[in-house]
Amino acid sequence: MEASVTTPRPRATKVGRVVSDRMAKTIVVEVERRVQEAEYRRTIRRTSRFLAHDEKGEAHVGDRVRIEETRPLSKRKRWRLREILVKAEA
Repeated sequence: MEASVTTPRPRATKVGRVVSDRMAKTIVVEVERRVQEAEYRRTIRRTSRFLAHDEKGEAHVGDRVRIEETRPLSKRKRWRLREILVKAEA
């Protein structure tokens, strides 16, 4: 039987806004998505909050960032800061 080589699937990424940077090496990113409400077909906004690892502490509140899925880093932290897209105005 031939050994099959599987290629790893691409890591999931999300774009959101930093809402907290008060923890050491951790940021809280709020990701907004739009969903259609079932009964009335009205589009509504839903938000989810993710804890992301920020090794260098470069992201600050208000920044727009891209995070990527990674292995579990702590109880709730499963994402890593990939890049800062837009810095918040001071």
